[in-house]
Amino acid sequence: MYKLILAEDEQEVRESVIQEIDWASYGFEVVDTAENGKEAMEQIEKWMPDVVVTDIRMPFMDGMQLSEWIRSKYPTTKIIILTGYDEFEYAQKAVKMHIDEYVLKPFSAQELIQALVKIKQLIDEEIARKENMQTLQEHFRQSLPVLREVFLGSLIQRKLPKVEIEEKALNYNVRLQGDVFQVSVLSMDNPELQGDEARASSQSLKYSKDSELKLFAILNISEEIVHKHQAGILFLYNGNLVLLTTAEESDRDVVMKRTLSALEEIRQSIEKYLKLSVTIGVGTIVTDIANVSYSYGDAILALDYRLLLGNNRIICIDDVETCRVEKLRFDELKEHALIRCMKVGTHQELKELVDELFHGIADTPISFQDYQIYLLEMLTAILKAAKDSNTDLDSILGSAFNPFADIHKFTNPQEAKQWILGLCTRIMTSIVSERQSSYKSLVDKAKEYTLAHYHDSDISINKVCGHLHISAGYFSGIFKKETKMTFVNYLMHIRMEAAKELLRTTDLKTFEIAEKVGYAEPNYFSFSFRKHVGVSPKEYKNSSREI
Repeated sequence: MYKLILAEDEQEVRESVIQEIDWASYGFEVVDTAENGKEAMEQIEKWMPDVVVTDIRMPFMDGMQLSEWIRSKYPTTKIIILTGYDEFEYAQKAVKMHIDEYVLKPFSAQELIQALVKIKQLIDEEIARKENMQTLQEHFRQSLPVLREVFLGSLIQRKLPKVEIEEKALNYNVRLQGDVFQVSVLSMDNPELQGDEARASSQSLKYSKDSELKLFAILNISEEIVHKHQAGILFLYNGNLVLLTTAEESDRDVVMKRTLSALEEIRQSIEKYLKLSVTIGVGTIVTDIANVSYSYGDAILALDYRLLLGNNRIICIDDVETCRVEKLRFDELKEHALIRCMKVGTHQELKELVDELFHGIADTPISFQDYQIYLLEMLTAILKAAKDSNTDLDSILGSAFNPFADIHKFTNPQEAKQWILGLCTRIMTSIVSERQSSYKSLVDKAKEYTLAHYHDSDISINKVCGHLHISAGYFSGIFKKETKMTFVNYLMHIRMEAAKELLRTTDLKTFEIAEKVGYAEPNYFSFSFRKHVGVSPKEYKNSSREI
């Protein structure tokens, strides 16, 4: 069923239209009706209908003004205009606004039904186009190489969640199964200085173009060799060729030997056939696909050693840096998860995360130095979260708090974990308390400003937010959370209470009261008052005087 709102100021027309049409049989549900354009605006924001049927002539806001507002706020909503013969020329403006259908008054139910059938067909066709899986699959197929390259670049640049890796590898048809993984980076040696054509030109733009052509030539040669050796996945990233080796065997020496054999053939072929030289950095072997960013970082680090060892060679990080025990890494993903949890998570989530951060440390062959660095990196992230939230550490931890000294006192990982958890818990509690206080202060300021300016007809949530220097999206969520009502309802409540007070205690005319409580149009004030109080301003005044 498509949701529909009917805006028509004549009650008998509204009622007859609703009664004479079997809406459900044509695929529609009338979710609300409105007597004027302004009331229709409120209902549209509430229901977000698929279709709005509106008369042109209505009080407070006519159908054309309403349609213009709908087009700016809800461009996918369909509009049917109801208009009389004498308004036909006026209605022609609707064509420029891309009004979907119009029906001339007086109209029969059948004439409106014909317009509704056209609108439904239009919506059905739009949905069908969007949901056409064949079209989507073709777009996806054409975009797959680009998506694949972006994914592989993200995979080696930073640590991704395991679930995301598995999902995207499946979607992009990238085979990442294996027991061990390794990244090698092929970098051209001074590409602007290699080749006769490049040397003959002094234009940087030509250098860039030549370098790009050389890179693709290297890619073509490398792809053949990688495919022949089944050495892994080859792709371009950041101006270099990257080889991601995946192997379903745990013998690292065998994997390394096979990879180096393929890389050496690539290096020699590039030198022989293209008269170019490349230096290849080879990273460490890792056992988790989520950790290939570490191997990539080591491969880039290995490339730096060509300053010492020279170009046109393969440089393994394990050869140039002392082989160490497995590293314990507090990576970007862990840091983000810890900071996020302290700022917006629950205490249970925090406990589970800290458990995860310390999981398996006691059974992992790591150096004491790496363990201390891991704790220091974790502590730095915690203090960073406190700083970002303007937390006063002295007030919650004491002026004698010296975390960098405390780290050296722990005799086992369990002690360190409890200390970290306690520290995070206290900072989290302080952040939550400060946020609630900030929210309350913000809402109090908004209420204060509203009470002082509710009589201004142009007061709005945007004006209040401009005064408070915050965005409307952020403020509306906070205001509703703290007051259990929207700002629009709060403003209406303030105005209605002020109006009732003036009606009870003064002899002011209705139009004067309307102006004093922020309504530029007295008629709309009377309409709103009756809608929210249940009686007209005059009836309310008379009843209050009788009491």
